[in-house]
Amino acid sequence: MKLPIYLDNHATTKVDPRVVETMLPYFTEKYGNAASRNHAFGWVAEEGVEQARQQIAEALNADAKEIVFTSGATESNNLALKGVVEMYREKGDHIIISSTEHRSVLDTAKTLETKRGVKVTYLPVDKYGMVSPDDVRAAITDKTVLISVMLANNEIGTINPVADIGKVAKEKGILFHCDATQGVGKIPVDVQAMGIDLLSCTAHKIYGPKGIGALYVRKKGPRVRLAPIIDGGGHERGMRSGTLAVPLIVGFGTAVTLCRQEMPVESVRLAALRDRLQTTITTALEEVYLNGHPTQRLPHNLNLSFAYVEGESLLMGMKEIALSSGSACTSATLEPSYVLKALGVGAELAHSSIRFGIGRFNTEEEIDYTAKRMIETVTKLREMSPLYEMAKEGIDLKSVQWAAH
Repeated sequence: MKLPIYLDNHATTKVDPRVVETMLPYFTEKYGNAASRNHAFGWVAEEGVEQARQQIAEALNADAKEIVFTSGATESNNLALKGVVEMYREKGDHIIISSTEHRSVLDTAKTLETKRGVKVTYLPVDKYGMVSPDDVRAAITDKTVLISVMLANNEIGTINPVADIGKVAKEKGILFHCDATQGVGKIPVDVQAMGIDLLSCTAHKIYGPKGIGALYVRKKGPRVRLAPIIDGGGHERGMRSGTLAVPLIVGFGTAVTLCRQEMPVESVRLAALRDRLQTTITTALEEVYLNGHPTQRLPHNLNLSFAYVEGESLLMGMKEIALSSGSACTSATLEPSYVLKALGVGAELAHSSIRFGIGRFNTEEEIDYTAKRMIETVTKLREMSPLYEMAKEGIDLKSVQWAAH
């Protein structure tokens, strides 16, 4: 086993060597521009792109013509929301999103609200982080043009009842966008069965390269039209101009295919590693809480809160393991995760949460080492915590009157 250990696979993944291998020729030998239609270099590049388009479409049960390449899921989310709002503004000015969406959806919605006067409904989630299809139905007005709900949450791994939400959208004739960045390649995704009209995904979460993503845009039943957010030579059916990143696209295609082939076995293996990690930690330590749904969750995600321990201190104490904390450091204040707040997790517990992202290249040995280090570090930090001591003595911390300095 080599240190450091990487357990932050929701943030990004290592590129699979098999993916790198398929990309290499497109940097040096097959280096044509896919839009050059009048010579062999262009044709070869275009062939590589079209094969990848087909591979991604097959993974989603879509048509290759419905795949639009972007620079990543952030751009795909921007294009979906801004493109729909602009194109359908005669029809209405209301969109519905969940309150635990990725920042690239939340911030895009905010921009549409402040700069274009779009009305946005932010749906609540239950204590597991799940969106209710009934809440979606209740939020719809005659001015609603888009519903956007993520497939699986990037922090807590909860999987939403997307097919049920898709049914509601279809009944009401409203477009449904799904940010499936964390789900594609990890769990089965079917845009037909799930009633999805627009879907965002990216390569670097599935052992592919960074800087390449895709937006699925339904072609019929209904045909979705989008106003572009980038103007230029009219690439990608006019929805996304710009020279295609051929090597990255080829890598994306390979990464998706490998995920499809390996998912049945890989999901089971990762879920077993995750459960092993959770059981070892929770058996040894008290007051450890699972964030997210206990069963409807991604196989490789584990998000735990450790009472009486500060998440950042925990990470500092385990520098040889790459993990992420639920409380992201903003410039001046330490804000607890908005996702955990939406679940109703208190600020103290939210600050003590750690996300473990297990991936294709992690071993049982690494998981056991991580559990051992976690138990040691939490124990040590709790020994230093006066709050933990008071709680152990049965003092109700909520009733304590703290003296002002």
